[in-house]
Amino acid sequence: MKSVKCTIDKDYGIGEVDPKLFGSFIEHLGRAVYTGIYEPDHPLADEQGFRKDVLELVKSLQVPIVRYPGGNFVSGYNWMDGIGPKDNRPRRLDYAWQSIETNEVGIDEFVDWSKKAGVQVMAAVNLGTGTPQNAGYMIEYCNHPSGTYYSDLRRKNGHEEPHNIKVWCLGNEMDGPWQTCGLTAEEYGKKALETAKIMKWVDPAIELVACGSSSPAMPSYPEWDRVVLEHTYEHVDYISMHRYYENEGSITDFLASFADMDDFIKTLIATADYVKAKTRSKKRLKISFDEWNVWYIKKQTRFPWEVAPPILEDQYSLLDALVFGGMLCTLLNNSNRVKMACLAQLVNVIAPIFTQKGGGVIKQAIFYPFQQVSLYGRGQAIKTLVNCPSIETKIYGDVPLVQIAATYHEEDGNVTVFALNCDQQEEVELSLDMRSFEDMRMIEHLVMDGPDLNAKNTFAEPDKVKPRSVKILGNEAGAIRKIVMPKLSWNVLRFSKK
Repeated sequence: MKSVKCTIDKDYGIGEVDPKLFGSFIEHLGRAVYTGIYEPDHPLADEQGFRKDVLELVKSLQVPIVRYPGGNFVSGYNWMDGIGPKDNRPRRLDYAWQSIETNEVGIDEFVDWSKKAGVQVMAAVNLGTGTPQNAGYMIEYCNHPSGTYYSDLRRKNGHEEPHNIKVWCLGNEMDGPWQTCGLTAEEYGKKALETAKIMKWVDPAIELVACGSSSPAMPSYPEWDRVVLEHTYEHVDYISMHRYYENEGSITDFLASFADMDDFIKTLIATADYVKAKTRSKKRLKISFDEWNVWYIKKQTRFPWEVAPPILEDQYSLLDALVFGGMLCTLLNNSNRVKMACLAQLVNVIAPIFTQKGGGVIKQAIFYPFQQVSLYGRGQAIKTLVNCPSIETKIYGDVPLVQIAATYHEEDGNVTVFALNCDQQEEVELSLDMRSFEDMRMIEHLVMDGPDLNAKNTFAEPDKVKPRSVKILGNEAGAIRKIVMPKLSWNVLRFSKK
C-alpha cells in the first residue's frame, strides 16, 4: 500500500472561500430552460411554470449564483424579446445552437426563478450583435428604480422593485470563431471598455466580468487576456476563464485533469498581474472560472430548428465524478484569486440534474461531489503540504497521485479534507498531520468508488452511483490521523470538535 503524507495547519490559509465559487449556469441551450427549469405542463410545475422538483434539487446544492442567459446564445440574443406579455414575444432563430427560441422565459421570469431557488443572478450582456447602448438599456431595465423609459417598462411588466442584479458578464467567449460576431482582442477590449463605462454609470455598485480566453488551446491565449485587460483593467472586477475536460482514451490523463486546470489558473493570474504592474494599478483582479465541467458530446447533433432539442445531454459516470472532484479541489486551492466559478451547466445540458419531459428527475454522478464541496467547502481554504508519489501522464507530465484540498470553518471549528486517489491498482494510506487541530475528532468519511468506472445513474437505476459512508476506526483525538482511501476514489473527511 502506498503512503501519502499531508500536513494542514490553520496558520497556513490560502484565503476565504467566496460562496460564489459554487455557482452554476443556465443557458438558453437544449433543454436547460424548457423542460429543464421551466415546464408549465408538468404535474409538479408551480404557478409560473417552474418545476418544483428541479427547484428542490437546486436548493439542495446550495448554489449561490447562476449565470444567465449564455453562453454562445447571448451573442445573438436581444433581451427585449423576452419581456412583456408572453403572447406578444417573438419566436426567433437561435444562431448559436440552431434552435427556435420561444422567449417564454426572459430576464423577468429568470429573476423570479432565482428568488425561488435562493440564488443570485449573474447576467450576461450581448457584445456580439449587441451594442454598449443596448447593454446600458438592459441594466437600466433591471436595476434602475423608476422614472425612466426602461425602468418604468419593468414596472409595467409586473416588477415594481428593481431586480438589483449585481454581477454582469461583458459578453461570452468573444475570442471564438464559433461566436456570433466574434472579435479580436483589440476590438473586444475597446467594446468592453465602453460597455463597462455605461453600465457602471447606470449602477456603480455592480461587478463586471471581462471575457478571458475560452480555452488554453486557443492560439491567441494568453495574449488575448493581456490585450483585453490593458483596455479594461480599471473598469472590470473579474477576468473569465472556461475549460472542459474529456476522456480521450487514457484514464490516467483524464484523472489528472486537475493539474491542467491548476496550470491554466496560474497562467491567467500571472497575465493579470503583469497588466497590473504595467498599468501601475493598485487593484488585484479576481478570476471568474465561469464555465467548467467534464464534457464529452462536443459535436452537436443537427436538429431542424426545433424548440428545446436534446443537445449536449452528457450522461456522467463514476469516473467522471472522480475527475470532477479533483477539479473541485483545484478551485479550492486557488480560492485566493478564483472568487467565482460556474459549473456549466445546471440542468440537462452537461449537468448534475437531469429531467424527463413530463416525468421525473435524477441526480447525475457529478451531483454528489459538487454538493459535498458546496456544503462542506465553505470558510477558509487551508494550504495542504502533500508528500506523495507521482503518476506519469502523456499530456500533463508528472502529477501527484493524490489531489487534496482542505477547508476550516472557524465559526463551528470544523475541518473538511477532500481527496482524490488516482491509484488504479491499490488503496492508499493517507497520514494526515493536523498539528493545529489536535482536539478534532473525525465524524464522517464519505467515499465514491466502485468496480465499474462506467456506472451511471439512470431513471431505472437512479442511485447506482452515489457516496457511501465508511466506518470510522480509532477515532481518538490526536495530531496524526491515518485514513485508508480505496483505489480510484473520491473521499470527503470531516472533523469536528463536537
